[in-house]
Amino acid sequence: MNKVWFITGASSGFGAELAKAAIDRGDQVVATFRKAAQASDFTIAHQGKGLGVLLDVTQPAQIEAAVQRALQQFGRIDVLVNNAGYGTIGAVEEFSMQEVRDQFETNFFGAVALTKAVLPLMREQKSGHILAISSAAGFKATGGFGIYNASKFALEGFNEALAQEVSPFGIKVTIVQPGPFRTQFAGSSVKLAGTRMDEYKTTPVAQMYHYISRIDGRQEGDPVKGAHAIVDFVHGEGKTLRLPLGKHSLDAIKAKLRAVQADLDANEQVALSVMYQ
Repeated sequence: MNKVWFITGASSGFGAELAKAAIDRGDQVVATFRKAAQASDFTIAHQGKGLGVLLDVTQPAQIEAAVQRALQQFGRIDVLVNNAGYGTIGAVEEFSMQEVRDQFETNFFGAVALTKAVLPLMREQKSGHILAISSAAGFKATGGFGIYNASKFALEGFNEALAQEVSPFGIKVTIVQPGPFRTQFAGSSVKLAGTRMDEYKTTPVAQMYHYISRIDGRQEGDPVKGAHAIVDFVHGEGKTLRLPLGKHSLDAIKAKLRAVQADLDANEQVALSVMYQ
């Protein structure tokens, strides 16, 4: 059965490739852009199969308008992809509170607002699939990535609970956890902390600054293959809560699980010692 997708952040990277992959599969796609010209070009390029709409996920009024445009064009939304977002690099201490809030407004609150706008439609349909484009960094944190980690950790917690809440309505939720892919994430989409502190020059933060400066264009993941894997997962009725993508993602998640298990083993007696007898 053909599906109607609603994909945010479709100007580049996973969003752009997902839109192409879904249309190639025979689906219809509502793709969102922050520039009107890009939205218009998408609509023209995909006559009848694709609709480009203007949307900044941090603007509630635009969210409602975009959802209504999707319904007017295709009558339903089967797959919501909360993809819009960006990365930040820097020590937690280096970020201003405004920079922290801006990161959460896009990566977390924008996804929450759009999900809330689409859920009534999916409940009425008694079907739907919500995809949260998280990251391996949404499961395992790294020094120098802390604010980005926090926004993605929040996204994962939200969707883990959401999956349990909406399952009775026939709605599925999947957290997609890519590792490094050759998108614009390490290039034009990444923002560095506005302040640089000398105190962090010999810490893991400095290593992260160095990593992000040399990894762009050398990442292990192919976004075209990643997009097709996601589309195949959705059409294959994928039911798992998490979908890791790439070797780095698998390795990072497994390392986190081992570390958590080691902490549990080391502190099991302490944990049990606080119980009422």
